[in-house]
Amino acid sequence: MTDNSEHRPDVSRPEMAAEASAVEAWFLREVLPLEAALAGYFGRHWADKNDVRDMIQDVYVRVYETATREIPRPTRPLVFTVARYVLADRYRSRQVIPLETVGDVEDLLAVSDQPGPERTVIARDELRRLQEAFGQLAPRYREALLLRRLEGLSRREIAQRMGIGEETVKTYLASGLFQLSDLFFSGNVTRST
Repeated sequence: MTDNSEHRPDVSRPEMAAEASAVEAWFLREVLPLEAALAGYFGRHWADKNDVRDMIQDVYVRVYETATREIPRPTRPLVFTVARYVLADRYRSRQVIPLETVGDVEDLLAVSDQPGPERTVIARDELRRLQEAFGQLAPRYREALLLRRLEGLSRREIAQRMGIGEETVKTYLASGLFQLSDLFFSGNVTRST
């Protein structure tokens, strides 16, 4: 008697097709309408305008891959979080020196780990801008972020300390990070004197 288990139809295929069409419908309905906002975001934060289309496509790929596991709700914060990651990846890749441009690998090893004076000034300026942006957050967002990032508390512990529900903490953290990064990267930080 032969084992016919190899010839059984794959029952998961129709389910997978239904899930894929749900993701596609969600993507068309929720993500594609954000294209103009993404283009504006990248246009403000990236000097080479020729890269903007590629960066938007990178966002689409990452968001779509995420949605194949679970469709995110709400959509906009995820899309712009991914956009910030794409932007950060581009900045990092621009600071990498191709090995072909270095004559001797020993030259790479001789480079100091200490930042140069210009990097120190930039870092201090970024820290000042981050502090000012943090100061502009809604007080509850700021409190939730401080408890999470500085004190390392879990969402449950934050909820207990703030006297709110865990879902509210989740919302405060997500909204606070989104607002903080938007303030920081948009340059709309008002200087406190």
